[in-house]
Amino acid sequence: MKPEAEDIERLGVAIMVEVREDAERLRAEAKEKADAIRNRAREQAEAERKVVLDRAKADADRLRSQSLATAQLKARSMQLEQREKILNNVFEEAKKKLADVKDRNDFNAIVQMLVREALSQLKVDQAEIRTDEATRTVLKLDDLSKELNGKFSFGGNLDEGTGVVVSALGGKLYFDNTLETRLERLQSALRSSVYKVLMGENV
Repeated sequence: MKPEAEDIERLGVAIMVEVREDAERLRAEAKEKADAIRNRAREQAEAERKVVLDRAKADADRLRSQSLATAQLKARSMQLEQREKILNNVFEEAKKKLADVKDRNDFNAIVQMLVREALSQLKVDQAEIRTDEATRTVLKLDDLSKELNGKFSFGGNLDEGTGVVVSALGGKLYFDNTLETRLERLQSALRSSVYKVLMGENV
């Protein structure tokens, strides 16, 4: 073989070797880049997955917390509603029994206390006193007028209630001291104590 031909052949072999090395290098670089892209994509997907899972967990926790708060509020509301029902029944029953006070031995003393308290609240020495029939029979206004140095007279009968309603200065001053009204006035203050008694707690 002529030296020129050999040179050409060697040159061709050298070029082929270089081409193969370049191709190998390009393939390795491409694989490296593909691996890097895959890794980045995997890391990004993992980060996005974590964000989605964290958000879903936070939403679930918030919903669970809201549901629990709503359930507790509803239970508390039902408990208070039941408590109010019980207390209203107790006070309603107490109100029904007030009429029985007329049969007590100390009814006269109770009536005196009711009228004195009403007059004391109004701070007057002249007044008209309306009562129920049972109260009227035991209330001695003449004696009371002398004792308190005032002028007290009976008005009309009460349509309902036991006790006295005192008015003065032509009706400008007025004090309802029937047992029923007294119970209503005391109801707010007594509710807690009555409930504790009903629940067997010490007052």
